[in-house]
Order: sequence, then C-alpha cells, then structure tokens
Amino acid sequence: MISIRPSDERGHANHGWLDTFHTFSFNTYYDPRYMGFRQLRVINEDRVAPDRGFGTHSHRDMEIITYVLEGALAHKDSIGTSSVIRPGEVQRMTAGTGVSHSEYNHSPTEPVHFLQIWIEPERQNLEPGYEQRAYPAEEKQGKLRLVASKDGRGNSVTIHQNTELYAAILAENEEVIHHLESGRNAWIQIISGEVTINGTTLKGGDGAAISDELTVKIVCTTATEFLLFDLN
Repeated sequence: MISIRPSDERGHANHGWLDTFHTFSFNTYYDPRYMGFRQLRVINEDRVAPDRGFGTHSHRDMEIITYVLEGALAHKDSIGTSSVIRPGEVQRMTAGTGVSHSEYNHSPTEPVHFLQIWIEPERQNLEPGYEQRAYPAEEKQGKLRLVASKDGRGNSVTIHQNTELYAAILAENEEVIHHLESGRNAWIQIISGEVTINGTTLKGGDGAAISDELTVKIVCTTATEFLLFDLN
C-alpha cells in the first residue's frame, strides 16, 4: 500500500527570513492525519535567507538529522560542537537528555536550503551526541547510498533507532529497487524530479508512506534526488 503526501498539501509558513514546509505536524502547523510515520516524526524543508538563522533553542529525546541541499548551514551547540554543514553532508545530533543549539546562514548573498528530519529514539535520556559525514554525489548516483543506520555500517552516521536512511541521485529512466523485510515500512521523500514508485507517480516535495510491500521499485521519469527511510 502506498499513501502519497502531496507537496502542495504540506504545512507552509513564510516568515521572510525563513520559508518552511512541514510534511508532518510541527510547531503551529497541526494536522491530526499527519503526526509522523512510524518512528519518523518530522521532515521540514527549510530555506533560510542570507545572514539569518535560528537562534539558540533546545531539544531533547530526538535524533535530529540535517541534510543540506544548497548553501552552507553553521551549527553550534551546548556540547561543544561548532561546524558548517554543506551539500552532500549529513549531520546527526542526538538530543537525548537535552541539548541547545543554533543554526545560521552566514552567507551575505546566498540562501541555504536543507531538510531537517526528526526520528524518535529507541529509548529516552540518551547522552547527547553529534556526528557529521560527507557523501559525495558520485556515491549516490544511480544507487541507494546508506547515510544513516543503527549500526553505522558503510560509513553511515549512527542513529539510536532501528531505522535506515538512504540517499539517491538518479538520471532520467534510471531505476533502483529496495527490498523491505516482512513487517517493515518505508517513507520516500522526493527532493527534486519525478519518479514512479511501484507505478505511483511522485514529484519534488512529495512524500509517500509504504506499507505491506516487500519490494519498492523506483523509476525516474526525470533526473531525481530523493531520500528513502526503511522503518520498523
């Protein structure tokens, strides 16, 4: 079964410095039909204006993944991390018992465009932590590249949940197949382009929940970038 979350039905707010779309209920946007999917709780698509950003704020008991698409996002947190996340890089922050952080676009001219993803951890009160790795485009071209997993295999960042996150960049008419173990589910988030998933069409910004399927066949009708979550 495939259930589409259309791009143009997402929650949306434009604050001038921040243009944001919410796949699931978040902050002041609330839709009881979209509170998350399995352990996936948030997918926000954010564009932050030049020389603007999120001031220091706090989180706890969440695995937070940042995936930058364009520009550069500076990150600073209360556990001593100071870094810049650029396209092709994945950052994982374990909020655990509590962490404060800020995110800022220091470019005077270029916006930053990124996805921020929240995954519920397998247990609460984890020790806060941070990890960041780079995945060049060639590692994602024509295939599913594992970028986050519970065991950190294949140089993926480690998340404290039985979840796997894959990134892919496919050319027109390319296809990939992902096999789900019995009882597992998938969420696909299309970043750009257009695909068919088991015959169902999705375009940039669309998401899809996939359940009771053992094979997920993704065929690109245009050049496409997307994320695939393999979930409990």
